[in-house]
Amino acid sequence: MTILCVDDEPNILSALRRLLRGKGYQVLTADSGAEGLELLAQQPVDLVISDMRMPVMDGARFLAQVRERWPGTVRLLLTGYSDVQSIQDAINCGEIYRYITKPWDDNDLLLIVRHALERRALEQDKLRLEALTRQQNEELRLLNASLEQKVEQRTHQLKANFLTTIKILSGIAEMRGSSLPGHTRQVAELARRIAVQLKLEAREVQDVFIAGLLHDLGRIGFADDVLRTPVTALQGDALAQYRKHPVRAEHLLMPLADLAGTAAIVRHQLERFDGQGFPDRQLGFAIPIGARILALAADYYNLQQGALVQRHLRAEEAKSLILDGAGKRYDPAVVQAFRQVVDGGVRGVAEAHDLELLSGELVPGMVLSRDVVSRDGLMLLAADHVLDARMIQQLQDFEKKSGSRLPIFVQRSRVDAA
Repeated sequence: MTILCVDDEPNILSALRRLLRGKGYQVLTADSGAEGLELLAQQPVDLVISDMRMPVMDGARFLAQVRERWPGTVRLLLTGYSDVQSIQDAINCGEIYRYITKPWDDNDLLLIVRHALERRALEQDKLRLEALTRQQNEELRLLNASLEQKVEQRTHQLKANFLTTIKILSGIAEMRGSSLPGHTRQVAELARRIAVQLKLEAREVQDVFIAGLLHDLGRIGFADDVLRTPVTALQGDALAQYRKHPVRAEHLLMPLADLAGTAAIVRHQLERFDGQGFPDRQLGFAIPIGARILALAADYYNLQQGALVQRHLRAEEAKSLILDGAGKRYDPAVVQAFRQVVDGGVRGVAEAHDLELLSGELVPGMVLSRDVVSRDGLMLLAADHVLDARMIQQLQDFEKKSGSRLPIFVQRSRVDAA
Protein backbone atom coordinates (compact mmCIF):
# COMPACT_ATOMS: atom_id res chain seq x y z
CA MET A 1 0.00 0.00 0.00
CA THR A 2 1.24 3.49 -0.86
CA ILE A 3 0.67 6.44 1.46
CA LEU A 4 1.36 10.11 0.65
CA CYS A 5 2.12 12.45 3.57
CA VAL A 6 1.85 16.20 2.89
CA ASP A 7 3.10 18.76 5.45
CA ASP A 8 5.27 21.87 5.35
CA GLU A 9 7.11 20.81 8.51
CA PRO A 10 10.01 18.38 7.80
CA ASN A 11 9.97 16.89 11.30
CA ILE A 12 6.28 15.92 10.91
CA LEU A 13 7.02 14.25 7.61
CA SER A 14 9.99 12.40 9.09
CA ALA A 15 7.93 11.14 12.03
CA LEU A 16 5.12 9.91 9.75
CA ARG A 17 7.56 8.28 7.31
CA ARG A 18 9.37 6.46 10.12
CA LEU A 19 6.13 5.27 11.73
CA LEU A 20 4.44 4.05 8.58
CA ARG A 21 7.47 2.45 6.94
CA GLY A 22 7.93 0.44 10.10
CA LYS A 23 4.57 -1.21 9.33
CA GLY A 24 5.47 -2.07 5.75
CA TYR A 25 3.80 0.80 3.91
CA GLN A 26 5.43 2.57 0.98
CA VAL A 27 5.60 6.23 2.00
CA LEU A 28 5.84 9.29 -0.26
CA THR A 29 6.24 12.82 1.16
CA ALA A 30 5.54 16.31 -0.12
CA ASP A 31 6.06 19.68 1.59
CA SER A 32 3.16 21.42 -0.16
CA GLY A 33 -0.21 20.77 -1.73
CA ALA A 34 1.16 21.52 -5.20
CA GLU A 35 3.94 18.96 -4.84
CA GLY A 36 1.48 16.46 -3.49
CA LEU A 37 -0.72 16.85 -6.56
CA GLU A 38 2.29 16.30 -8.83
CA LEU A 39 3.14 13.06 -7.04
CA LEU A 40 -0.45 11.85 -7.28
CA ALA A 41 -0.41 12.53 -11.02
CA GLN A 42 2.72 10.40 -11.42
CA GLN A 43 1.73 7.22 -9.57
CA PRO A 44 -1.24 5.56 -7.81
CA VAL A 45 -1.65 6.37 -4.11
CA ASP A 46 -3.97 4.50 -1.78
CA LEU A 47 -4.13 7.00 1.09
CA VAL A 48 -3.23 10.67 1.67
CA ILE A 49 -2.44 12.26 5.06
CA SER A 50 -2.39 16.03 4.81
CA ASP A 51 -1.72 18.74 7.35
CA MET A 52 -4.38 21.42 7.57
CA ARG A 53 -2.24 24.52 7.99
CA MET A 54 0.06 24.91 4.99
CA PRO A 55 1.02 28.05 3.05
CA VAL A 56 -0.49 28.80 -0.42
CA MET A 57 -2.81 25.78 -0.39
CA ASP A 58 -4.22 24.56 2.92
CA GLY A 59 -5.22 21.00 3.61
CA ALA A 60 -8.93 21.52 2.93
CA ARG A 61 -8.30 22.85 -0.60
CA PHE A 62 -5.66 20.22 -1.30
CA LEU A 63 -7.91 17.34 -0.24
CA ALA A 64 -10.80 18.80 -2.21
CA GLN A 65 -8.70 18.56 -5.39
CA VAL A 66 -7.63 15.04 -4.47
CA ARG A 67 -11.29 14.02 -4.10
CA GLU A 68 -12.17 15.55 -7.46
CA ARG A 69 -9.28 14.05 -9.42
CA TRP A 70 -8.65 10.75 -7.54
CA PRO A 71 -11.90 9.94 -5.72
CA GLY A 72 -10.73 6.42 -4.88
CA THR A 73 -7.85 7.68 -2.74
CA VAL A 74 -8.63 7.73 1.00
CA ARG A 75 -8.12 11.17 2.63
CA LEU A 76 -6.99 11.88 6.24
CA LEU A 77 -6.46 15.32 7.81
CA LEU A 78 -3.90 16.34 10.45
CA THR A 79 -5.07 19.27 12.51
CA GLY A 80 -4.86 20.93 15.88
CA TYR A 81 -7.59 20.96 18.55
CA SER A 82 -8.49 24.57 17.82
CA ASP A 83 -9.06 24.15 14.05
CA VAL A 84 -12.80 23.36 14.24
CA GLN A 85 -13.72 25.48 11.23
CA SER A 86 -10.85 23.96 9.23
CA ILE A 87 -12.09 20.47 10.02
CA GLN A 88 -15.57 21.39 8.84
CA ASP A 89 -14.15 22.78 5.59
CA ALA A 90 -12.14 19.61 5.01
CA ILE A 91 -15.16 17.43 5.68
CA ASN A 92 -17.40 19.47 3.38
CA CYS A 93 -14.91 20.04 0.54
CA GLY A 94 -12.53 17.12 0.73
CA GLU A 95 -14.91 14.51 2.14
CA ILE A 96 -12.19 13.20 4.40
CA TYR A 97 -12.43 9.76 5.99
CA ARG A 98 -11.14 10.85 9.40
CA TYR A 99 -9.18 13.67 10.99
CA ILE A 100 -6.21 13.15 13.34
CA THR A 101 -5.35 15.69 16.03
CA LYS A 102 -1.83 16.79 16.87
CA PRO A 103 0.02 15.50 18.71
CA TRP A 104 -1.17 12.04 17.72
CA ASP A 105 -0.86 8.71 19.40
CA ASP A 106 1.13 6.36 17.16
CA ASN A 107 -1.08 3.38 17.85
CA ASP A 108 -4.24 5.40 17.21
CA LEU A 109 -2.85 6.77 13.95
CA LEU A 110 -1.79 3.32 12.74
CA LEU A 111 -5.23 1.94 13.64
CA ILE A 112 -6.96 4.72 11.71
CA VAL A 113 -4.72 4.14 8.69
CA ARG A 114 -5.29 0.40 8.77
CA HIS A 115 -9.09 0.78 9.02
CA ALA A 116 -9.08 3.36 6.23
CA LEU A 117 -7.14 1.09 3.90
CA GLU A 118 -9.31 -1.91 4.77
CA ARG A 119 -12.38 0.13 3.95
CA ARG A 120 -10.83 1.21 0.65
CA ALA A 121 -10.04 -2.41 -0.19
CA LEU A 122 -13.65 -3.39 0.52
CA GLU A 123 -14.96 -0.56 -1.63
CA GLN A 124 -12.64 -1.54 -4.48
CA ASP A 125 -13.75 -5.16 -4.19
CA LYS A 126 -17.35 -4.00 -4.28
CA LEU A 127 -16.74 -1.89 -7.38
CA ARG A 128 -14.82 -4.73 -9.03
CA LEU A 129 -17.62 -7.19 -8.29
CA GLU A 130 -20.23 -4.75 -9.58
CA ALA A 131 -18.25 -4.24 -12.77
CA LEU A 132 -17.80 -8.00 -13.14
CA THR A 133 -21.51 -8.52 -12.55
CA ARG A 134 -22.39 -5.94 -15.18
CA GLN A 135 -20.00 -7.56 -17.63
CA GLN A 136 -21.35 -11.04 -16.94
CA ASN A 137 -24.93 -9.81 -17.18
CA GLU A 138 -24.20 -8.23 -20.53
CA GLU A 139 -22.48 -11.40 -21.74
CA LEU A 140 -25.46 -13.42 -20.49
CA ARG A 141 -27.87 -11.05 -22.22
CA LEU A 142 -26.00 -11.40 -25.51
CA LEU A 143 -25.85 -15.17 -25.08
CA ASN A 144 -29.58 -15.35 -24.35
CA ALA A 145 -30.32 -13.15 -27.34
CA SER A 146 -28.20 -15.41 -29.52
CA LEU A 147 -29.83 -18.53 -28.12
CA GLU A 148 -33.31 -17.07 -28.55
CA GLN A 149 -32.50 -16.21 -32.15
CA LYS A 150 -31.14 -19.68 -32.82
CA VAL A 151 -34.14 -21.30 -31.12
CA GLU A 152 -36.50 -19.09 -33.13
CA GLN A 153 -34.71 -19.96 -36.36
CA ARG A 154 -34.70 -23.65 -35.49
CA THR A 155 -38.37 -23.57 -34.51
CA HIS A 156 -39.27 -21.81 -37.75
CA GLN A 157 -37.31 -24.41 -39.72
CA LEU A 158 -38.99 -27.27 -37.86
CA LYS A 159 -42.42 -25.79 -38.51
CA ALA A 160 -41.58 -25.30 -42.17
CA ASN A 161 -40.33 -28.88 -42.44
CA PHE A 162 -43.42 -30.15 -40.62
CA LEU A 163 -45.73 -28.28 -42.99
CA THR A 164 -43.77 -29.53 -45.99
CA THR A 165 -44.17 -33.11 -44.72
CA ILE A 166 -47.92 -32.55 -44.39
CA LYS A 167 -48.09 -31.24 -47.95
CA ILE A 168 -46.23 -34.31 -49.20
CA LEU A 169 -48.62 -36.58 -47.25
CA SER A 170 -51.53 -34.65 -48.72
CA GLY A 171 -50.12 -35.15 -52.20
CA ILE A 172 -49.83 -38.89 -51.64
CA ALA A 173 -53.44 -39.10 -50.48
CA GLU A 174 -54.51 -37.01 -53.47
CA MET A 175 -52.73 -39.34 -55.90
CA ARG A 176 -54.68 -42.28 -54.44
CA GLY A 177 -57.98 -40.45 -54.72
CA SER A 178 -60.04 -39.37 -57.69
CA SER A 179 -59.62 -35.63 -57.25
CA LEU A 180 -57.88 -33.46 -59.78
CA PRO A 181 -54.25 -32.54 -59.09
CA GLY A 182 -54.01 -29.65 -56.64
CA HIS A 183 -57.50 -30.23 -55.20
CA THR A 184 -56.41 -30.37 -51.56
CA ARG A 185 -54.33 -27.20 -51.96
CA GLN A 186 -57.32 -25.41 -53.45
CA VAL A 187 -59.50 -26.49 -50.54
CA ALA A 188 -56.83 -25.60 -47.97
CA GLU A 189 -56.20 -22.15 -49.47
CA LEU A 190 -59.90 -21.27 -49.71
CA ALA A 191 -60.45 -22.47 -46.13
CA ARG A 192 -57.51 -20.37 -44.96
CA ARG A 193 -58.77 -17.26 -46.68
CA ILE A 194 -62.25 -17.70 -45.20
CA ALA A 195 -60.67 -18.13 -41.75
CA VAL A 196 -58.70 -14.90 -42.26
CA GLN A 197 -61.88 -13.12 -43.36
CA LEU A 198 -63.56 -14.30 -40.15
CA LYS A 199 -60.59 -12.91 -38.20
CA LEU A 200 -59.67 -16.17 -36.52
CA GLU A 201 -56.45 -16.31 -34.52
CA ALA A 202 -53.26 -17.32 -36.31
CA ARG A 203 -53.19 -20.77 -34.69
CA GLU A 204 -56.79 -21.45 -35.77
CA VAL A 205 -56.03 -20.30 -39.32
CA GLN A 206 -53.07 -22.70 -39.40
CA ASP A 207 -55.22 -25.58 -38.16
CA VAL A 208 -57.86 -24.85 -40.81
CA PHE A 209 -55.23 -24.74 -43.56
CA ILE A 210 -53.67 -28.05 -42.53
CA ALA A 211 -57.10 -29.63 -42.16
CA GLY A 212 -57.79 -28.61 -45.75
CA LEU A 213 -54.63 -30.37 -46.88
CA LEU A 214 -55.52 -33.55 -44.97
CA HIS A 215 -59.32 -33.60 -45.22
CA ASP A 216 -59.32 -36.59 -47.62
CA LEU A 217 -56.71 -38.59 -45.68
CA GLY A 218 -59.33 -41.06 -44.41
CA ARG A 219 -60.29 -42.00 -47.97
CA ILE A 220 -56.86 -43.37 -48.81
CA GLY A 221 -58.05 -46.95 -48.24
CA PHE A 222 -61.23 -46.68 -50.34
CA ALA A 223 -61.74 -49.04 -53.25
CA ASP A 224 -61.34 -47.48 -56.70
CA ASP A 225 -65.05 -47.74 -57.53
CA VAL A 226 -65.98 -45.90 -54.32
CA LEU A 227 -63.47 -43.15 -55.05
CA ARG A 228 -64.91 -42.68 -58.55
CA THR A 229 -68.55 -42.57 -57.43
CA PRO A 230 -70.14 -39.19 -56.55
CA VAL A 231 -71.36 -39.00 -52.96
CA THR A 232 -75.01 -38.63 -53.97
CA ALA A 233 -74.77 -41.94 -55.84
CA LEU A 234 -73.24 -43.94 -52.97
CA GLN A 235 -75.45 -46.52 -51.26
CA GLY A 236 -75.30 -49.11 -48.51
CA ASP A 237 -71.86 -50.06 -47.22
CA ALA A 238 -70.11 -47.66 -49.58
CA LEU A 239 -72.10 -44.71 -48.20
CA ALA A 240 -71.47 -45.85 -44.61
CA GLN A 241 -67.76 -46.16 -45.39
CA TYR A 242 -67.72 -42.65 -46.86
CA ARG A 243 -69.40 -41.17 -43.78
CA LYS A 244 -66.74 -42.72 -41.57
CA HIS A 245 -63.71 -41.39 -43.48
CA PRO A 246 -63.37 -38.21 -41.31
CA VAL A 247 -63.17 -40.36 -38.17
CA ARG A 248 -60.55 -42.59 -39.79
CA ALA A 249 -58.51 -39.50 -40.65
CA GLU A 250 -58.82 -38.27 -37.07
CA HIS A 251 -57.50 -41.59 -35.79
CA LEU A 252 -54.54 -41.40 -38.18
CA LEU A 253 -53.68 -37.93 -36.87
CA MET A 254 -54.16 -38.67 -33.16
CA PRO A 255 -50.50 -39.62 -32.47
CA LEU A 256 -49.44 -36.09 -33.50
CA ALA A 257 -50.14 -33.82 -30.53
CA ASP A 258 -49.48 -30.68 -32.60
CA LEU A 259 -52.34 -31.66 -34.91
CA ALA A 260 -55.01 -32.09 -32.23
CA GLY A 261 -56.88 -29.02 -33.45
CA THR A 262 -56.58 -30.14 -37.05
CA ALA A 263 -57.81 -33.63 -36.20
CA ALA A 264 -60.97 -32.20 -34.57
CA ILE A 265 -61.68 -30.12 -37.68
CA VAL A 266 -61.20 -33.11 -39.98
CA ARG A 267 -63.48 -35.27 -37.82
CA HIS A 268 -66.42 -32.88 -38.07
CA GLN A 269 -66.12 -31.85 -41.74
CA LEU A 270 -69.33 -33.73 -42.66
CA GLU A 271 -71.44 -32.18 -39.89
CA ARG A 272 -74.31 -29.93 -40.99
CA PHE A 273 -75.29 -26.63 -39.41
CA ASP A 274 -78.86 -27.98 -39.06
CA GLY A 275 -77.63 -31.00 -37.07
CA GLN A 276 -78.26 -33.62 -39.78
CA GLY A 277 -74.60 -34.40 -40.50
CA PHE A 278 -72.05 -37.01 -39.46
CA PRO A 279 -70.51 -38.53 -37.39
CA ASP A 280 -71.94 -36.87 -34.26
CA ARG A 281 -74.93 -34.90 -35.61
CA GLN A 282 -73.64 -31.77 -33.95
CA LEU A 283 -75.81 -28.69 -34.33
CA GLY A 284 -74.92 -25.10 -35.20
CA PHE A 285 -72.14 -23.51 -33.22
CA ALA A 286 -71.39 -26.77 -31.42
CA ILE A 287 -69.52 -27.71 -34.59
CA PRO A 288 -65.92 -26.43 -34.45
CA ILE A 289 -65.57 -23.25 -36.51
CA GLY A 290 -62.73 -24.83 -38.49
CA ALA A 291 -64.98 -27.75 -39.50
CA ARG A 292 -67.76 -25.33 -40.57
CA ILE A 293 -65.22 -23.59 -42.81
CA LEU A 294 -63.73 -26.81 -44.18
CA ALA A 295 -67.16 -28.27 -45.03
CA LEU A 296 -67.93 -25.31 -47.28
CA ALA A 297 -64.49 -25.08 -48.89
CA ALA A 298 -64.39 -28.80 -49.71
CA ASP A 299 -67.94 -28.84 -51.11
CA TYR A 300 -67.25 -25.81 -53.32
CA TYR A 301 -64.50 -27.63 -55.21
CA ASN A 302 -66.10 -31.10 -54.99
CA LEU A 303 -69.19 -29.73 -56.72
CA GLN A 304 -67.03 -28.48 -59.57
CA GLN A 305 -65.15 -31.79 -59.88
CA GLY A 306 -68.21 -34.05 -59.85
CA ALA A 307 -67.28 -35.61 -56.51
CA LEU A 308 -70.59 -34.67 -54.84
CA VAL A 309 -73.13 -34.79 -57.66
CA GLN A 310 -73.12 -36.64 -60.98
CA ARG A 311 -72.00 -33.72 -63.11
CA HIS A 312 -69.29 -31.09 -62.98
CA LEU A 313 -70.75 -27.73 -61.97
CA ARG A 314 -69.39 -24.41 -63.11
CA ALA A 315 -67.89 -22.20 -60.37
CA GLU A 316 -70.95 -19.92 -60.38
CA GLU A 317 -73.29 -22.90 -60.08
CA ALA A 318 -71.27 -24.28 -57.16
CA LYS A 319 -71.28 -20.86 -55.51
CA SER A 320 -75.06 -20.61 -55.91
CA LEU A 321 -75.61 -23.98 -54.22
CA ILE A 322 -73.31 -22.92 -51.37
CA LEU A 323 -75.27 -19.71 -50.86
CA ASP A 324 -78.56 -21.63 -50.90
CA GLY A 325 -77.21 -23.96 -48.18
CA ALA A 326 -76.75 -21.17 -45.62
CA GLY A 327 -78.44 -22.12 -42.35
CA LYS A 328 -78.92 -25.73 -43.48
CA ARG A 329 -75.67 -27.34 -44.58
CA TYR A 330 -73.51 -24.31 -43.82
CA ASP A 331 -73.00 -21.69 -41.13
CA PRO A 332 -74.47 -18.41 -42.50
CA ALA A 333 -71.49 -16.42 -41.20
CA VAL A 334 -69.08 -18.74 -43.01
CA VAL A 335 -71.17 -18.46 -46.16
CA GLN A 336 -70.98 -14.67 -45.96
CA ALA A 337 -67.19 -14.78 -45.53
CA PHE A 338 -66.95 -17.20 -48.46
CA ARG A 339 -68.94 -14.82 -50.62
CA GLN A 340 -66.63 -11.94 -49.74
CA VAL A 341 -63.57 -14.05 -50.55
CA VAL A 342 -64.72 -15.36 -53.94
CA ASP A 343 -66.06 -11.92 -54.89
CA GLY A 344 -62.63 -10.43 -54.22
CA GLY A 345 -63.38 -8.99 -50.79
CA VAL A 346 -60.24 -10.39 -49.19
CA ARG A 347 -56.81 -11.33 -50.46
CA GLY A 348 -54.66 -14.06 -49.04
CA VAL A 349 -51.88 -13.08 -46.69
CA ALA A 350 -49.28 -14.30 -49.16
CA GLU A 351 -50.96 -12.49 -52.07
CA ALA A 352 -50.55 -9.14 -50.36
CA HIS A 353 -46.83 -9.62 -49.84
CA ASP A 354 -45.60 -11.68 -52.78
CA LEU A 355 -44.63 -11.18 -56.39
CA GLU A 356 -44.91 -13.60 -59.32
CA LEU A 357 -41.73 -13.91 -61.37
CA LEU A 358 -40.52 -15.89 -64.35
CA SER A 359 -37.87 -18.49 -63.61
CA GLY A 360 -35.38 -16.43 -65.62
CA GLU A 361 -35.96 -13.48 -63.25
CA LEU A 362 -35.03 -15.43 -60.13
CA VAL A 363 -31.76 -14.72 -58.33
CA PRO A 364 -30.13 -16.50 -55.39
CA GLY A 365 -31.36 -15.29 -52.00
CA MET A 366 -35.00 -14.84 -52.99
CA VAL A 367 -37.53 -16.61 -50.75
CA LEU A 368 -40.57 -18.47 -52.06
CA SER A 369 -43.84 -17.12 -50.67
CA ARG A 370 -45.90 -20.05 -51.99
CA ASP A 371 -45.30 -23.68 -52.89
CA VAL A 372 -44.04 -24.26 -56.43
CA VAL A 373 -46.49 -26.80 -57.86
CA SER A 374 -46.35 -28.40 -61.30
CA ARG A 375 -49.34 -28.57 -63.62
CA ASP A 376 -50.09 -32.14 -62.51
CA GLY A 377 -50.09 -31.16 -58.82
CA LEU A 378 -46.57 -32.24 -57.88
CA MET A 379 -45.02 -29.98 -55.22
CA LEU A 380 -41.50 -29.15 -56.36
CA LEU A 381 -40.52 -26.69 -53.63
CA ALA A 382 -42.22 -25.57 -50.42
CA ALA A 383 -42.96 -22.01 -49.38
CA ASP A 384 -40.17 -20.24 -47.41
CA HIS A 385 -37.47 -22.06 -49.39
CA VAL A 386 -34.44 -19.83 -49.97
CA LEU A 387 -33.42 -20.11 -53.59
CA ASP A 388 -29.85 -20.76 -54.65
CA ALA A 389 -28.28 -20.94 -58.12
CA ARG A 390 -28.55 -24.74 -58.32
CA MET A 391 -32.27 -24.74 -57.41
CA ILE A 392 -33.06 -21.96 -59.89
CA GLN A 393 -31.35 -23.95 -62.64
CA GLN A 394 -33.38 -27.04 -61.72
CA LEU A 395 -36.64 -25.07 -61.96
CA GLN A 396 -35.63 -23.75 -65.39
CA ASP A 397 -34.69 -27.26 -66.55
CA PHE A 398 -38.06 -28.60 -65.33
CA GLU A 399 -39.90 -25.96 -67.35
CA LYS A 400 -37.94 -26.86 -70.50
CA LYS A 401 -38.62 -30.59 -70.11
CA SER A 402 -42.32 -30.19 -69.24
CA GLY A 403 -42.96 -27.48 -71.82
CA SER A 404 -44.96 -25.40 -69.35
CA ARG A 405 -44.24 -22.39 -67.15
CA LEU A 406 -44.26 -22.85 -63.40
CA PRO A 407 -46.15 -20.38 -61.19
CA ILE A 408 -43.38 -18.98 -58.98
CA PHE A 409 -44.12 -16.46 -56.23
CA VAL A 410 -41.45 -14.86 -54.04
CA GLN A 411 -41.58 -12.59 -51.01
CA ARG A 412 -41.63 -8.93 -52.05
CA SER A 413 -39.52 -7.88 -49.06
CA ARG A 414 -36.70 -10.18 -50.20
CA VAL A 415 -36.69 -9.20 -53.89
CA ASP A 416 -34.70 -6.00 -53.40
CA ALA A 417 -32.46 -7.68 -50.83
CA ALA A 418 -31.57 -10.41 -53.30
